[in-house]
Amino acid sequence: MISAKTSGPGRPKTRLSREVVLAKALELVDAEGLDALTMRRLGQELGRDPMSLYRYAENRAALLDGVSELVLNQLGVHPDDPDWKAQLRKIAHDLRTLALQHPNVVPLLVTRPLSTPLGLRPLGTLRPLEQILSLLVAAGFEPADALHVYRAYYGFLYGHILNELQEYVVDPEENEVLLRLGLHRLPATEFPRLRALAPALAEYDGATELDQGLTILLSGLEAQLSRQASVSRG
Repeated sequence: MISAKTSGPGRPKTRLSREVVLAKALELVDAEGLDALTMRRLGQELGRDPMSLYRYAENRAALLDGVSELVLNQLGVHPDDPDWKAQLRKIAHDLRTLALQHPNVVPLLVTRPLSTPLGLRPLGTLRPLEQILSLLVAAGFEPADALHVYRAYYGFLYGHILNELQEYVVDPEENEVLLRLGLHRLPATEFPRLRALAPALAEYDGATELDQGLTILLSGLEAQLSRQASVSRG
């Protein structure tokens, strides 16, 4: 429970903590995007001098890392689950749900690690990697193969999430699918397949698309694991 103290005539003031600062930072990013997150703006939202926030985050980069950790800490991974395929499927759907709840954070999750060496990333962002590697090794994958699987898995997953977040309707009130999606603007001779797929595009179901992709990926991984087991026995 967050304690509070009073500042000014009857105005309650939340006692600052790293938890409180990061929660407000995430709230700001959710509402206005990553560009809105600055020490000055965050101080205004919290009703504090921005200088007081440096006790909880040394700079804006640390704030961004903290926001990433706050979101990923909500992702439950159980590396001791014997049903590794079901666990990977659940993680994928849980991450998709988090992405849809915090779409403005997704670019941060996808691109920020590219600019930070692995060992220097916040521990909270590395924990899912460690847990999934443990899950895969326990399932029978060699450690190096588990790393390849993780990369393919997250590459697919983030690709799906980015694609889903880009899906949008130009005019939701329009009945004609081509017009509703804005596909009528595409030259018919150059984009015949996209125009023909308008009904399928209009019925896009992110959860179903994710499941179909996971089935393809997990089936291939299971086959790889079976071949590996056969070689080991032979």
